[in-house]
Amino acid sequence: MNKNGNFNGLRVAAFESRRADDLTRLIERSGGVPFVSPSMREAPLENQSAAIEFAQEILTGQIDVVIFLTGVGFHQMLAAIEKSIDRQRYLDALSDIVTIARGPKPAFAMSEVGLSPTFRVPEPNTWREVLNLIDTQLPIANQSVGIQEYGKTNPSLLAGLEARGARVSNVRIYSWELPDDCGPLEANVRRLAAGEIDVALFTSAHQLTNLFESADKLGLREETHRGLRQAVIASIGPTTSEALRDFDLPIDLEPEHPKMGPLVAAAASRAAELRQRKLQVSTMFSGPASHSSDENASWYDSPFMKACRREPTDVTPVWLMRQAGRYMAEYREVRAKTSFLELCKNPQLCSEVMCTAVARLGVDAAIIFSDLLPILEPMGLDLEFVQGDGPVIHNPLREAIDVDRVRELEAIDELQYVVETVSRTRADLPEDIPLIGFAGSPFTLASYAIEGGSSRQYLNTKILMLTDEGAWSELMSKLARAVTLYLNAQIAAGAQCVQLFDSWVGCLGPDDYRRYVLPYIQQIVENLTPGTPVINFATGNPALLPLLAESGAAVVGVDWRIRLDDAWKTIGHDRAVQGNMEPSVLLTNPAEIRRRAGEVLDQAGGRPGHIFNLGHGVHQQTPVDNAIALVDAVHELSSR
Repeated sequence: MNKNGNFNGLRVAAFESRRADDLTRLIERSGGVPFVSPSMREAPLENQSAAIEFAQEILTGQIDVVIFLTGVGFHQMLAAIEKSIDRQRYLDALSDIVTIARGPKPAFAMSEVGLSPTFRVPEPNTWREVLNLIDTQLPIANQSVGIQEYGKTNPSLLAGLEARGARVSNVRIYSWELPDDCGPLEANVRRLAAGEIDVALFTSAHQLTNLFESADKLGLREETHRGLRQAVIASIGPTTSEALRDFDLPIDLEPEHPKMGPLVAAAASRAAELRQRKLQVSTMFSGPASHSSDENASWYDSPFMKACRREPTDVTPVWLMRQAGRYMAEYREVRAKTSFLELCKNPQLCSEVMCTAVARLGVDAAIIFSDLLPILEPMGLDLEFVQGDGPVIHNPLREAIDVDRVRELEAIDELQYVVETVSRTRADLPEDIPLIGFAGSPFTLASYAIEGGSSRQYLNTKILMLTDEGAWSELMSKLARAVTLYLNAQIAAGAQCVQLFDSWVGCLGPDDYRRYVLPYIQQIVENLTPGTPVINFATGNPALLPLLAESGAAVVGVDWRIRLDDAWKTIGHDRAVQGNMEPSVLLTNPAEIRRRAGEVLDQAGGRPGHIFNLGHGVHQQTPVDNAIALVDAVHELSSR
């Protein structure tokens, strides 16, 4: 982080209306090259009949609670009704009902006419704080709530109030239109389209609409969108961030307080670092990483990739989940010098431990060394790997309202170390060995986030899932989008195949899986880079196998709780399968290992599309020689 809070000469495009000069000076003082352009102007609605009707409802006692969102809007409401309604009578009516001021500006506007709000929303004064205040201090079920909007309706606030049982009426006083002089805005559009902007600051959701309207007029919409994605995007707060997401744009940072000064300060302190990350990732993705359908690549006709495509192979391919782990002395030597999370964030060491395991075991595929849970950190979950306890989430999601604080994963910058691990491992592996990327599935990630760590019953998870389907859907949707972005980044960096791990979903029955999980897995598979095989792996409940196949994944992972032939028949022979020897067999002896491997191969019957694996990961107590004996036995017994 840039501790001096200096842009260091970065080119900063900012979009503002009333305070463009102030914003220009702030950027200059912070060492940036400012390109501040007015992007909208306030346009009073010609027909103010809605404002007059709203005021009449207040006068006649039809509204129980009024929410004032802005100070300017409060003043303009008075101006809109003054020719039709006595001003003092309107103010007296307001003093007799519950009023909520969203922050200091509407509260100050009210004080100027002798009013004090009943409640004042605390910082950062977003619609979420409005709802939190209502939840803690003001029950509104069966109450009539009026919202005095300004410029644009906030659908999230309206939906939140209605979900709490309120009857909502809202009134808009102004609309936002393009500025009278569009020249400066169009100049910024051209700069963005040409890739000449390093940082883009947005202080209002309306600015996005007008920016792209100008881009459309210039025929530069696609180029402007690309320029924005390449720049560091700073949003003043949640409402603006939601607008950015609607335009498929990442939010790289938000200030702690949604005000102009903190916005510029936050951007100045981190922009150089974030810009460098984006450039590194962009360079990485534009490099020579082979695509999964690249028939000229050495690994394309490997036994593993052929099996993913259900093509005949000379030998059944084999790899092991957790094939780099504590059962290997080489891994223990590395771990003695670093924590697990620190290891996961060191691409060079991750590549080293995996490539060592691949060479030692003689397996047919590698999987990146990482963990399921680091993806939760940039989404706002406080993750720690505790000695003896495993992963712990210190701020678990125990209530539906907690889902609101789960951040959207807008970009993979904060997970760049995983992307670099993929790139580094791909470069270090033999060219004919395919590399598998992976992620936790949304249900398993959600369960960790809700339970706060390991669980046997998943009671907190199931309570949220079964009692608030709206909150569950929001959480699973965020996780599905994050996993899709994450896996596509791994594919772009050099992974030939990806696996979804749903280690905890076996606690569900088929009906609940179909309703609460399957749609999100299907969404992920559908939106991954075309041509990339996906392995959908879940444990604990063989009854889920047909539903795993419905995800659209090319390969279905099978644990040891069902015979492989029965599993494949259930899944359908139009899918490849992976599995499924009991991991504890590796704790026995080479003769028993060979016998049990032969049983699994016999159940596969030589049908194309079988990838040999354990039913879950290698146990820590496993002798390395036994793992090697398994790989040798599979190759020898399946040789055709």
